Amino acid sequence: MEKKSDNSFIKSLSERDFKRLSEFIHSNLGIKMPGSKITMIESRLRKRLRVRKISSFTEYCDYLFSERGMAEELNYFIDVVTTHKTDFFREEDHFRFLVQRVIPELVTKMGSGVGRKLNLWSAASSRGHEVYTIAIVLNEFRERYPGLDFDYFILGTDISNDVLEDGRKAIYDHDDIDPVPKDMKKKYFLKSKDPSKNLVRVVPELRNKVKFRQLNLMDDDFQLRELMDVIFCRNVMIYFDKKTQDTLLYKLCNYLKNGGYLFMGHSEVLHNPNLPLVSKAPAVYRKEM
Repeated sequence: MEKKSDNSFIKSLSERDFKRLSEFIHSNLGIKMPGSKITMIESRLRKRLRVRKISSFTEYCDYLFSERGMAEELNYFIDVVTTHKTDFFREEDHFRFLVQRVIPELVTKMGSGVGRKLNLWSAASSRGHEVYTIAIVLNEFRERYPGLDFDYFILGTDISNDVLEDGRKAIYDHDDIDPVPKDMKKKYFLKSKDPSKNLVRVVPELRNKVKFRQLNLMDDDFQLRELMDVIFCRNVMIYFDKKTQDTLLYKLCNYLKNGGYLFMGHSEVLHNPNLPLVSKAPAVYRKEM
């Protein structure tokens, strides 16, 4: 038990209340939440109980699942229970494959990026590291071939409003950009005018190519206006069961152009042979024409 500032105690999260929370998480977020996660959920939620001045997990569950709780607390709950691990140039081989193989093929065979913008979607964008990594390599490609008049647009989505706001601000600790090649750090990140803050911000040239919006991958309709040339949905399906993975992959395919590419995480495996996806590289698939 943990002592609160008002000298009362918060009892541990019971199996009954954990079951209520885990079933909600699975049905609404698609995330598997086995019994082994009870300590993690309890630890993460204790702060929310203090903020709401709630004295027990049972009371918190009753509040969360009420009409008022759904309006006031749901977004905070989602931020607390979801994982937002992310880095610049994470699984770097994907970005090399994107600019060396995928983009030239899409330009040549589909005219993507030439005459019309290439549309790319980062479906679990977290704080924006993946989005801006993609923007960096696409901008490098554009500068390498100025005669193409190549252009692009990147959509970053996530279920968490907090991390999306970080992406929109595009402000990061200097340590966050350690994985970025040295020449690209100087080119694409502006240092804070206050040296003591040790912060950097993505240059406007890239920020103007990006849009962030909230999206739950469990929704039936993603409400995307256009089909995508490339979709990155990496390191999110590992938290889903197989049925949820298959459902999501079918939906992603519906938003991917024929001949377009889907990038998954290296630890994620495509099991369903009925999906219209052909492996082209580790964790990279092309939608059949």
